[in-house]
Amino acid sequence: MTFNDNAQLDTSQVTSGGSGGFGGGGGGMGGGPVVGGIGGLILMLIFALFGGNLTGGPDSSGGGSTGSSGSSYGSGLNGYAQDTQDVSGSNDSVAQAIEQCKTGADANRDDTCRIVGTVNAVQDYWGSALPKFTNGRTQYENVPTVIFSGQTSSGCGTASSQMGPFYCPTDRKVYIDAAFFQELTNKYGADGGALAKEYVVAHEYGHHVQDLLSALGRAQQDPKGAESGSVRTELQADCYAGIWVAHATESKDKNGNTLLKPVTDDDIKSALSAASAVGDDRIQQKAQGRVTPESWTHGSSEARQKWFMTGYEKGDLNSCDTFNVDSVE
Repeated sequence: MTFNDNAQLDTSQVTSGGSGGFGGGGGGMGGGPVVGGIGGLILMLIFALFGGNLTGGPDSSGGGSTGSSGSSYGSGLNGYAQDTQDVSGSNDSVAQAIEQCKTGADANRDDTCRIVGTVNAVQDYWGSALPKFTNGRTQYENVPTVIFSGQTSSGCGTASSQMGPFYCPTDRKVYIDAAFFQELTNKYGADGGALAKEYVVAHEYGHHVQDLLSALGRAQQDPKGAESGSVRTELQADCYAGIWVAHATESKDKNGNTLLKPVTDDDIKSALSAASAVGDDRIQQKAQGRVTPESWTHGSSEARQKWFMTGYEKGDLNSCDTFNVDSVE
């Protein structure tokens, strides 16, 4: 979706990942489980096929890391990590990029500013919508997004570029590598449109909504399989992203200006391209030449598109109850 040029961005909801880019020791993930790491899904599959060290540490046989499904995986696929670092630069440059994000016009021209604007819009929406959906039982709590380059620390341990965006329930923050959107388009086939990128941010904040509703732990109780708790958790976050898109033009900046222009058919196609790109079946076919539903953690391409559209078309929290349907497909 396109931002209104005169909308004001609030950079206080976004921080940079601190100093230093990718490199050095690659400590494993500690702390709580990571949820919704789209890139983590991709790298877990690649690790299962090729082995190797996926967080940049020198020893691939040492301690593992916890990915979005709560499973352990090793750390580094050298080419992938180096490509990301070349594109995104250091975390100092991320901080400088955030400082330049002032208006909707900035969000339309720059991916870092688009993240800032999307965070603003998503949180403004849920701030008013969640209490209404829950009859006042649950209030929305704003949480920051950390934009980083290469790696940074999180409440769930070391966040690396290979994991892609994720939500950490331990510190209640969303983590996004600055170069992920290029990876999503160049390596996994999303169309590169605005809503493809905004969908990713909205999905991670969907996990925060689940956290507030005490629904997030179900992913860890039943972590793998086409109808697993993990898959149902991820598809529900897709559905919540769709709800936000349906109501996105209700989001306003601090001055009362509408942040986003109305959604178009092309926008929806763009979001669906991203949802399809991160389906378990599509990633597995690309990585290993076969599909193994028993190992799925996020859902098929078809299911991810289906539940995004369910949220978009229904626009209601109750329509996203992925846990009480016989099949999510």
